[in-house]
Amino acid sequence: MKNTFRIIPLLLCLLTVGTAFWGCNRNASDMSRDERLLLLDAKIKKSPKDADLYYQRGKVLIELQKVNDAIADFKKAVSIKNDKVEYHTALGDAYFMNGDVGNSYASLQKALSIDPDNLEALLKMGEITFYSKDYDRAIETLNKVTSIDKNNRTAYFMKGYIYKETGDTSNAVFYFRKVIDLYPDYEPAYEELGMLYAQHKDILGVEYLTTAIEMEPKNINALYGLAKLYQDAEEPENANKYYVRILEIDPQNKYAWHNRGYMEMTLYQDYDAAIEFFTNAINADNLYVEAHANRGLAYELKGDRSNARICYQAALQIDPGCKPAQEGLQRTQ
Repeated sequence: MKNTFRIIPLLLCLLTVGTAFWGCNRNASDMSRDERLLLLDAKIKKSPKDADLYYQRGKVLIELQKVNDAIADFKKAVSIKNDKVEYHTALGDAYFMNGDVGNSYASLQKALSIDPDNLEALLKMGEITFYSKDYDRAIETLNKVTSIDKNNRTAYFMKGYIYKETGDTSNAVFYFRKVIDLYPDYEPAYEELGMLYAQHKDILGVEYLTTAIEMEPKNINALYGLAKLYQDAEEPENANKYYVRILEIDPQNKYAWHNRGYMEMTLYQDYDAAIEFFTNAINADNLYVEAHANRGLAYELKGDRSNARICYQAALQIDPGCKPAQEGLQRTQ
């Protein structure tokens, strides 16, 4: 009898409408996504004209990567209540996830017609116009964001990225530095600055890339940028140190293997080591035409014309227009 009295209150609690699966007084934040989805299903059955329930369920569906189902829920929310900015913004974001830029843009325009200064909608608009390469409109939108929120990290970072993409290095550097001034712990900005300087073979890149690596020791982009910068500066020992670190993290990194091979071939004339490294690069990606061509050159420099021809022919099968392979094949006929 004692156990019966303990069980009855629990059963009564579990049978409360809409909460049977989760028990009494349980917060939504404590539930799993599937549990929240079941709860919202039950609530929608009870209140099928509550727009916010569809919006909330759509957000859970996004978390579960069920984007098409989320779009259906956001559209339902909009059809019930058409004046909520967050519904249109969520719908636009879901469309964008699905690759439907046209509908994404239309949804965000609707959101901004309701509230022209809504930061979330403006940032989403900046994002889709950037990915659509509508750079002028993206900058215009992001300028509006920073006029409303002068410390908006995302907007400044995106501006820097847009200027980087369009070849305006000066403005790209300005905005990435702006991000660092406002957010000194934001590692991606150090990486971008370092890569910009590295592309121009500017030793200033070392400082920024080193900082990015200190913040995130497994940042392969920053490690590669630093290795290549040292390689271009003809400091092979430093370059090799960072290529080795890359390969410890990603043993299949074809670029690190290739570049190590290139240094062995051109700086140390160790053709056997170069061939081994180029082979590793090819094993990582059999369509890596530069690795095939350079392995051919290493064989040629070693005096092995037969294997050199095989490598050059392999490169030309991948890319018939590969000039180093064409010239190498002529030399080794």
